[in-house]
Amino acid sequence: MPTTERPLRRDAELNRQRILAAAGELFSERGLCVTLDDVAHHAGVGVGTVYRRFPNKEVLIDALFERRMQALADVAAQARAEPDPWRAIVQFFERGCELQAHDRGLKELLASNAHGGPCLVTIRDRLRATVAELFTRAQAAGVVRADAAPADAPLIHLMLGVVMDRARDVDPELWRRYLALVLDGLRADGPALPVEPLTGEQLDVVLMR
Repeated sequence: MPTTERPLRRDAELNRQRILAAAGELFSERGLCVTLDDVAHHAGVGVGTVYRRFPNKEVLIDALFERRMQALADVAAQARAEPDPWRAIVQFFERGCELQAHDRGLKELLASNAHGGPCLVTIRDRLRATVAELFTRAQAAGVVRADAAPADAPLIHLMLGVVMDRARDVDPELWRRYLALVLDGLRADGPALPVEPLTGEQLDVVLMR
């Protein structure tokens, strides 16, 4: 008797959801170093099943993180809508860090150019353009120091991400203390910074490591 296609499609979708759930857990706990073989083992499916659904890790990252990266882009857009330039900067960092606090993979993805396909690259570029607007507006209003730069933002997230990872089991809210210190350092009345910000090309090199 011929087999109908409907059960096959249903099984395929169940496997896809199982793979995404397993990948989400592993990326959140261990970061983006996870391999497709790791995902297959955690999902309880064959490696071939994973590769049929996701031919490489970047496709899986796109599928898993598109909504999460879009949420960060939405945070930046909401901050841009905040009429107070300083409050907009604070809101962007606070809400963005809240999204990253329990997701190591998302933190790494935000502070890296090494992962993600065209979809995530587009969202990341849009996010950085909005952050540049936030900095420019705040500097024009005289509330953020003139020698700060939008390129500082992903490195600030990178620094805070280390605190999040190291203190997760001790004090998961500790990053808020260091965000407050960073924000205080961004204020316009601080002393001149001793080193120039990275150029766009230099930032790309740093974030690729």
